[in-house]
Amino acid sequence: MQIQDLPFPDPGVPDARSGPRFLWWLFRNQLSGQLKALAWGLLHFVSVASLPFCVGVGVQAAVDRSGGRLALAGGLMALVCAGNAVGETFLHRAAVTNWITAAARVQQLLGRRAATLGSALTRRVAAGEVVAVSTGDVEKIGWFVEALSRFTAAAVTIVLVCAGLLVYQPALGVAVAVGLPVLAIAVLPLLPRATRRADVQREKAGRATELASDTVAGLRVLRGIGGEDLFLDRYRRASQEVRHAAVRSARMWSLIAAIQVLLPGLLLITVVWYGVHLAREGRITVGELVTVYSSVMLLTYPIRHFEEIAMAYSFSRPSARRAAHVLSLERATDTGGSRAAGTPAGDLYDPATGLLAPAGRLTAVVCGDPDAAGRLAERLGGHASEPSPPVLLGGVPLDELPLDSAREAVLVQDKDPVLLSGTLRELLDVPASGAVDPPDALQAAQCGDVLAALVQGSLGTEDPMDARITERGRSLSGGQRQRLALARSLVTDPEVLVLDEPTSAVDSHTEARIAEGVRGLRAGRTTVVFTSSPLLLDRADRVVFLDGDTVAAVGGHRDLVRTEPRYRAVVTRETEPGAAPAEAGTVRADGVLRADGADGAVRADGVLRRLEEIEELEEIEETA
Repeated sequence: MQIQDLPFPDPGVPDARSGPRFLWWLFRNQLSGQLKALAWGLLHFVSVASLPFCVGVGVQAAVDRSGGRLALAGGLMALVCAGNAVGETFLHRAAVTNWITAAARVQQLLGRRAATLGSALTRRVAAGEVVAVSTGDVEKIGWFVEALSRFTAAAVTIVLVCAGLLVYQPALGVAVAVGLPVLAIAVLPLLPRATRRADVQREKAGRATELASDTVAGLRVLRGIGGEDLFLDRYRRASQEVRHAAVRSARMWSLIAAIQVLLPGLLLITVVWYGVHLAREGRITVGELVTVYSSVMLLTYPIRHFEEIAMAYSFSRPSARRAAHVLSLERATDTGGSRAAGTPAGDLYDPATGLLAPAGRLTAVVCGDPDAAGRLAERLGGHASEPSPPVLLGGVPLDELPLDSAREAVLVQDKDPVLLSGTLRELLDVPASGAVDPPDALQAAQCGDVLAALVQGSLGTEDPMDARITERGRSLSGGQRQRLALARSLVTDPEVLVLDEPTSAVDSHTEARIAEGVRGLRAGRTTVVFTSSPLLLDRADRVVFLDGDTVAAVGGHRDLVRTEPRYRAVVTRETEPGAAPAEAGTVRADGVLRADGADGAVRADGVLRRLEEIEELEEIEETA
């Protein structure tokens, strides 16, 4: 796999049982690249290790005044230098390729998992952790996967050099063969402590990232309540904890690095002292002493890879553990898509609650618990957070459809939709049926003032479609963001559109126009709106009231207000929402509702007055 071939056609199915297993799975899936890096690494390290032999031959030729051997030494040195240059160049190329492809594979796996889980991902894993895994952690994982082949090449080179020195000069070769393994394992006792400190640093950095992400997401609210300083102090303390943990970790790694410098120096001194002693006795030549000395000196370079692989593993292990945790998450209900691809049509039915949304009609759903409404909306879209009976669309269980087909059939817009940065044209460039044009969707969502605000905020832009939207639409108000998100959903034009509180942040006049716009644009399509707004409820073809997790009443808005006290309590924000009809009394012909409780008479005049206001608003709009 080359960089130009990215992304992978299929990144594979990861072994997410643990961090080490995930790293091993990545290594096995890049075996060809690892073998290339190993081959070029052996050429590079063997060439570096061969230089001392060439130098020793040249020095001895100069001592013996042999021109032929001196020329041979020069030729060998030129050949070794060429091998070193070629090996290092292609080793770097292969190593970078392995690093980037490993990181890209992890990125694709995380992206696919996020797309599969949908909104359930952030309910099971903190958003900051997902950001940390998909940014910094993938680089550390790629680093270890890439460094493994270079470490293997360095280890093989050290073994070959030790064996060669034993054959070339046994007296000094024994000292080197004994000393080099000691150098390699000398830092092992320090690695567990260094790993623990690195884990603490990564954990604290993840917490700081989560805190920063949450602060930025809620910045508008923080400014409204004056909480910026409080969260700034929290982030400052978290940042200082990260800094202290990083310093403690760096101290340990600096100690390991110092040992990697000190011990080879001691070995070099020992070899020189013993070699000079042997040369005085005439047991070795000057050229052999230079060869052994140079070999030991140059071997400190491949020995450094022992430190690097230990550091890479220490930093990548917690990263791989976090990545494996995210990749191991599964959808609460997923049968793997046993049915053929295709978009079914028909009524939308939820067996768990008894909710039925007839095909081609606008159904409003009222829930006493807003959280229950959000969970039901996600379940209708096939994003259930816990195991439950599958939702049926035209009698077909959504869980038996391929994920792409299920999401093409049912689109869920939650109460806090996200706007990506870019132009308005890019925002509305979504997979769609083509039946709804962006201008019509923007008009239905009452985005006229939003377009004017975008043009005003984008210098040199006259066409609103070319106006830029800042990250998450932070330059817009909550109502403006909500309407743009609604327009995007309308452009998609799915078979079933589920809207969770789509107008909670707009005023009543705009809300009434949006209700008419959505009703007209979605004519003939199934639409489910979770809301408690009388303006939306009054324009729905059918209203379903859920008391707890079951359907309690079905009918028109005005009928339910008059006949269902629990529904009226939710819609009009009355007290005693759980009062039974018998306790509430009866409605007289004059519109007064009498009750025998301690609170005295409870009047329905306010409810009827609200209905009259709706009718007056309709008349004003028709006149305008």
